[in-house]
Amino acid sequence: MEFDQRGMGRSSKPDIPYCMADYADDAAGLMAHLGWDSALVVGVSFGGMVAQELVLRHPGRVRRLVLCCTSSGGAGGASFPYHELPPMSRQERAELVLSLSDVRRDAAWKAANPAQYRMLHAFAAADPFADEPGHAAGAARQLEARAGHDSWERLAGIACPVLVMGGHHDAIARPENLRALASRIPGAELAFFEGGHLFFLEDKSAYATMTAFLTRL
Repeated sequence: MEFDQRGMGRSSKPDIPYCMADYADDAAGLMAHLGWDSALVVGVSFGGMVAQELVLRHPGRVRRLVLCCTSSGGAGGASFPYHELPPMSRQERAELVLSLSDVRRDAAWKAANPAQYRMLHAFAAADPFADEPGHAAGAARQLEARAGHDSWERLAGIACPVLVMGGHHDAIARPENLRALASRIPGAELAFFEGGHLFFLEDKSAYATMTAFLTRL
């Protein structure tokens, strides 16, 4: 199951401050509504931050946990501070996201791969929920919560099996952040792949690694 976090997509966008605990409790509440006592949990990017908070606040809900391209905050390092960016157009933001999500996408790469660059730029600039009521405010609330994410001092309390995964070329959740995250969680496994932020779209072996971990007895 995949769902839109509060403030995003077609989920509700309450006009109140959000925090990471709210997002974790939302996930736990959804599981309860579905009648799920526990689940195998995969958190990607911001979802990885939510997943950290979920397993810390509701440990019985998470049987196994995969944390992809994410950070702990605090002394373990934070992901790129989008909340500090000045206002910019969707096109400008797409350009920044492309360069951060894979550091190999420099000027030489763009010149050598114009068709792929145009495709990726269009994908990064697209916002299918831009016309949803409250979209801008919800996105801003999400960034505020993200800015306050810090699980570092509590990670040692995670007891379920954990796999941390990332891309070698990611400048949003940098490899050093992932190493720190894995080092802080007892028994956590760490795996890197040949890709950027969404490494699993570039290196399909990541899916096999993830599936093998989640189905391990």
